[in-house]
Amino acid sequence: MVHAPESTLLQYRLVEKIGAGGMGEVWRAHDVTLDREVALKFLPAGAARDATLVERFLAEARALAALNHPDIVTVYEFREHEGRPLIAMEYVRGRTLKELLPSDGLEPARLIEIGRRLAGALAAAHARGVIHGDLKPANVMIGDDGRVRVLDFGLARFRRTPRAASADADRTLTLAGDPHITGTPAYMAPEQLQGCPADERSDLFALGVVLYEMAAGRRPFDGDSAAALVAAVLRDRPEPLAGLCPGLPAGVARLVEQCLEKDPAARPASAAEMQARLQVEQVSAVGGDTGRAPSIAVMPFADMSPAGDQGHFCDGIAEEIINLLSRLRGLRVAARTSSFAYRASGLDSRAIAHRLGVGALLEGSVRRAGDHLRVTVDLVGAADGLEVWAAKYDRQLADVFAIQDEIAGNVVRALEVTLAPHERSGPARPPTSDLQAYDFYLRGRQFYVQFKRRAVDFARQMFERAIRLDPAYARAHAGLADCASFEFQHVERRDDVRLLAEEASARALALDPELPEAHAARGVALSLSRRYAEAAAEFDAAARLAPRSFDVWYFYGRTCFAAGELERAAAMWEKAAEMRPEDHQALLLVAQVYDALGRAADARAARERGLAKAEARLELNPDDVRALYMGANALAALGDGARGLAWADRALAMDPDDSMVLYNVACIRALAGRVDEALDCAERAVATGLRHKDWFLHDSNLDGIRQHPRFQALMTRL
Repeated sequence: MVHAPESTLLQYRLVEKIGAGGMGEVWRAHDVTLDREVALKFLPAGAARDATLVERFLAEARALAALNHPDIVTVYEFREHEGRPLIAMEYVRGRTLKELLPSDGLEPARLIEIGRRLAGALAAAHARGVIHGDLKPANVMIGDDGRVRVLDFGLARFRRTPRAASADADRTLTLAGDPHITGTPAYMAPEQLQGCPADERSDLFALGVVLYEMAAGRRPFDGDSAAALVAAVLRDRPEPLAGLCPGLPAGVARLVEQCLEKDPAARPASAAEMQARLQVEQVSAVGGDTGRAPSIAVMPFADMSPAGDQGHFCDGIAEEIINLLSRLRGLRVAARTSSFAYRASGLDSRAIAHRLGVGALLEGSVRRAGDHLRVTVDLVGAADGLEVWAAKYDRQLADVFAIQDEIAGNVVRALEVTLAPHERSGPARPPTSDLQAYDFYLRGRQFYVQFKRRAVDFARQMFERAIRLDPAYARAHAGLADCASFEFQHVERRDDVRLLAEEASARALALDPELPEAHAARGVALSLSRRYAEAAAEFDAAARLAPRSFDVWYFYGRTCFAAGELERAAAMWEKAAEMRPEDHQALLLVAQVYDALGRAADARAARERGLAKAEARLELNPDDVRALYMGANALAALGDGARGLAWADRALAMDPDDSMVLYNVACIRALAGRVDEALDCAERAVATGLRHKDWFLHDSNLDGIRQHPRFQALMTRL
């Protein structure tokens, strides 16, 4: 039967042919029954007698029908007409990615958005056992509405007549007469070209080629003939994107390079992991920053007050300057816990800067006497230890917020930080007008960051006193929410405590919708009720407002882990480790996720790096219990069980009633095969308040005791 416009097939009136090939004709058609546009695909008459082609066509129909994803074209129905199968599917108005790609590549933001959607589509397909096998720009439709649709799942088209080599690179074909090697050579993984069946990792290679092409405007592999192209894919390493596309975030460039590894095992673990990593890059994209941004560490300010009792106030001023600087996308700032760890190290400025990996240090002192305040600051260059800028502020106590703003502004000018337009506004509105409330808030912060039960309880009291003096103090409400969340997770799992975390975080957001700490506190609070999707939205908002905040990425990772979203948890903790290079926590946590994902080599590498950083931390603070038990966990996992158990015993002796210490010692003893001792600690951890069941369920360190009746009884209690 010859088809023409206005002819009909079943209830479909053909409008125009929009594609044709060995595997079928595609027409835009109108479904007169449901009054909607469709894309109608059917086999040519000759192909309908080829059992192999019919089976491939049926495979595509089954694959598409099994998928329900916003970025995969939707199948409406599959039927036969006059002995020929046909598929009716969603008609997308738009153009293919191939048609839209400019010669110099896409803008990074658009590339990341399209790449994230493609990865999500592949993740959905792979979850249903569907391998695309022919992902390329020609099979990606960008709708007029901006949405992405992946086409031709499960389809392998055959080339019937010889073509020029330049066409071969972009066409689906069968290589060397081998019916098992089908695809588009420029996008085929090395194992496909060598005759192995396509699998999920082959799709990731193809996605890597597409991402590279979107970034550079050209493919990573090329050749004058099909044979030369195949040789290039099998042999060559592509030119690094960092040199070709200086505006591309370094994390995206690394991800693309990992996708293009010849060894499938060296590629990302899954499309879901790629989606998570691209989402992280999308949230934290920093314009033209390529990792060479100016960097600084703000040291704890010395207390020069007559009574020497203003340590919390000095730390608060330094922390506020850290917060102000951290919100600038063009400046990398060491976190409070990182720089404050060197408070009494005895190291000089250059040595501290080297260890923190920053180009400058801001040092200072504070003298508070009654209502008078004197703040002295020095900005020191790491390369030569020389003073870059210095100032002294003699003001009234009420001017403390203006002083902090002025110091941050002068640092920006001295380091020649490039500001985005929205960052060039005047001083921020003071967080409170009540200086006594501010003092209580700073005292609360000083205790909260210790993350110990008694310290957090005292911090809660300080935040509550600040709120009584200034009910509109958003940061104090966020602090109160954090304390309640900590109490619910680690002390006592009571509904009134959980509700307090939700109410206080909601109040903080209502008072200051642009406060990153409020969004992060809200994210943690919502996760306590397993409202993980809502929590993720709050963390995304916090990350947009404070993209360089270690705490945002770290707690986002903990929330994803509790939800069982391991790939996303890994991506968040990887980002946290990037924000705080000297930190051991994110690295040692992500190592556990790598284990669960089967990425043994990555897990070992992360543990070795994390252990080295934990040891460096303990050199400065021998009594850091968290560094001890997390380092102990790494030692046990790396095979040094005796040393790991010794570290664990030391941590337990320091704080025998802390639920987190008990939980982590349980993990270490489980890794060491000490089942009964591990169960004892797990039960004591629950008895002392740790009742976060999702964490118990998803922590691979506990696999050695998971089937034990005592452990299962413990989970039933939770």
